[in-house]
Amino acid sequence: MFTGIIEEIGRVENIKKGPKSLAITIRGKKIFDDLKIGDSVAVNGVCLTATTIGNDVFTADVMPESIKMTTFTNLKVHQPVNLERAMPASGRFGGHIVAGHVDGTGRIINREQTDNAVIFTIDAPTSVMDYVIYKGSITINGISLTIMRRTDSSFSVSIIPHTLSETVLGTAHIGTEVNLETDIAGRYIRHFMNVGVESTENKEEKSMHSLLVENGFI
Repeated sequence: MFTGIIEEIGRVENIKKGPKSLAITIRGKKIFDDLKIGDSVAVNGVCLTATTIGNDVFTADVMPESIKMTTFTNLKVHQPVNLERAMPASGRFGGHIVAGHVDGTGRIINREQTDNAVIFTIDAPTSVMDYVIYKGSITINGISLTIMRRTDSSFSVSIIPHTLSETVLGTAHIGTEVNLETDIAGRYIRHFMNVGVESTENKEEKSMHSLLVENGFI
């Protein structure tokens, strides 16, 4: 489990491509204080397992499913990436519950300076937007953020200068693709509310609003 509080910006040192998979080598510094083989590291919000470690680099395998669901299909050597180790049991919970299991990708469609903050607006697929709520949590490239507004197809977040300087969002621009992970609690709630509902192959999927009404939440 992660919290969405980025520890440092690392860089892609090497990419070894398989038929449908990747083995990537990442260089960093802070995360190697106690990193061990088998430990989990969130790389741009994607949970990966360190398989080899040495000289401030670690290597991790990326499965075909992870490539399909993330921006890793466009990953390049020397590209900067956000890094966070899994949260220790004794650590501070500074962000929100982040699994490192990306729901899909989005695209930055606007970047606007407002006083000391930069507001990013991100276009996202319906599969992500279904779980995006006003003032709810979202993870963008592994960064825990709060949604300040939403439309049917996009949402906006406000970024403080510290986050810009300490993460890859500092160099993000209109057109940049990002990894998105929604609040895991919302996904579990929707799953349990759908238990017993007929398959969407046989019945049109019910809207979140109608499910909330039927189950007494509205």
